[in-house]
Amino acid sequence: MSRSVSLLNRKRSHLLIVDVQEKLLPVISGNDRLAETITFLKQAAALFNVPVTTSEQYPQGLGPTVQQLQQADPVFEKTQFSAADGFVSYRQSERDQVVLCGIEAHICVLQTAFDLSANGTRVFVVADGVGSRKDTDYQTALQRLRDGGVTVCTAESVAFEWCESSANAQFRELSKLVRSR
Repeated sequence: MSRSVSLLNRKRSHLLIVDVQEKLLPVISGNDRLAETITFLKQAAALFNVPVTTSEQYPQGLGPTVQQLQQADPVFEKTQFSAADGFVSYRQSERDQVVLCGIEAHICVLQTAFDLSANGTRVFVVADGVGSRKDTDYQTALQRLRDGGVTVCTAESVAFEWCESSANAQFRELSKLVRSR
């Protein structure tokens, strides 16, 4: 039986981390939880060989990506709120699903999601992997994304959709990651 197009497939996915930067993260509501969730997503992506790319909004003013998320992944700078244009050169053509996490949900994440969707990409926004300074902005962004046809999911649902089965060789490692959260 074939899998639903509503589910993520690790061979078709790309993780895009939006603007989790030193001067921006501290003012985001629930920032510790958010950083932990994005770290989990990066670990799951590595486990299932899903490429990761990171954007930085005007790093001269907002600083670099926070230390705990800095790794060997490609990073691109941007001044537009949407990361879609900058992401194009990093995206592999066979990967038509983009998993989005980062900040702020109602600005850069939302604009990136809608721009990618408008250009034929299936976008999945991780509800526990995005944040805003104010809860109203966060909640409104998630509702707008849903209304606009973007799939809103959770970090664990992303990881288990990438895994697909407890028979997967990486299932035990994923279970350890989940238990350590």
